[in-house]
Amino acid sequence: MPITTATDTSTQRLTSRRAAPVLVSVVIPCLNEAINIESCVAQALRTMASFEIPGEVIVADNGSSDGSAELAELAGARVVHEPRRGYGSAYLAGFAAARGAYIVMADADRTYDFGEIPRFVAELDAGADMVVGDRMRNIRPGAMPWHHRHIGNPLLSGFLNLLFHADVSDAHCGMRAFRRDRLGLLALRTTGMEFASEMIVRAAKTKLVVRELPIEYHPRGGESKLSSFRDGWRHVRFLLLHAPNHLFILPGALMSLLGALISITVLAHLDALGRSWDLHTLIAGSLLVIVGAQVVSLGLCARAYATYFMGEPDRWFDRAREHLRLEHGLMLGGGVALLGLAMIVAIVLDWIERGFGTLAAERIAIAAATLLVLGIQIVFSSFLLSILGLRRDR
Repeated sequence: MPITTATDTSTQRLTSRRAAPVLVSVVIPCLNEAINIESCVAQALRTMASFEIPGEVIVADNGSSDGSAELAELAGARVVHEPRRGYGSAYLAGFAAARGAYIVMADADRTYDFGEIPRFVAELDAGADMVVGDRMRNIRPGAMPWHHRHIGNPLLSGFLNLLFHADVSDAHCGMRAFRRDRLGLLALRTTGMEFASEMIVRAAKTKLVVRELPIEYHPRGGESKLSSFRDGWRHVRFLLLHAPNHLFILPGALMSLLGALISITVLAHLDALGRSWDLHTLIAGSLLVIVGAQVVSLGLCARAYATYFMGEPDRWFDRAREHLRLEHGLMLGGGVALLGLAMIVAIVLDWIERGFGTLAAERIAIAAATLLVLGIQIVFSSFLLSILGLRRDR
């Protein structure tokens, strides 16, 4: 058997690259970047040629009116036109047109150095599914506003990592690379600036191998199109909508637990509490239980929608749906509702016998009504979850 050395392997890889029609597709979104686009395209092509990387540059023009598309084409790029405005829309059009095994993405404003392309390619060669740039330690003077550097980006990246355990230092860096055959797993959909967050979230959820690469961040050429508040909110909104456990289930469960503790405490100390104080406190506890249960129900439905219609796995939810069926929800909800109804009937009979308005009866009536409403919620939420689950068999 012939022995293969490291040198032989490197030579074979280089020969394979030279033979490959396209290894790297550099995708650049563009909207009125006439003063920058030529230099970006030229640098990308020059870098790939210098390192003998078979590649192409695709400029996804997003409706430029300043001749950016024509300038990009003259510089050697292949231009695709995406009339639907949006950062994500432009990138999705560029990805669809890409032919390379690897896709490197970067903005058209000269904030990123296209000379870094070989470093990103090397990380993909070494086994990474996605490589994300980390700008935060190498920001040139004037390249990033202080509130983005010290407040916005750290907070948003930290929030993303908290919700999705992504462990990425700079979740909104615009220079990154990934294997094109991972696009199916990423299933990217968003059309705006939240596209950057979606990539990281989907990579974390599908357990892709994500690595970081320190890069420099340079001052922008021309006027920025980023709106700090609007685009920041879009990122936060996206993260919350894709984390139903944190948005719905956890807060709802805490509300219900707090309401139940309040109600139990009041009912256990009826004689020691003032008449007015304990009645109002019991009503507050009842409302917390009901609202919390409704929020949990919404969270379960959101989790079901994400699983059945968006293909997002969730180990806890997957285990629960293996063991729980519609009938279990109906039995639980029916039992809780019947208990509440039985308590109400008992209270009505007590009122008939002793007269309306006894202290214990009023308080127990609130608890009974809470149980009745809670049981009804469980029954109909179980039906809705079952309806969403019909998608499972398709």
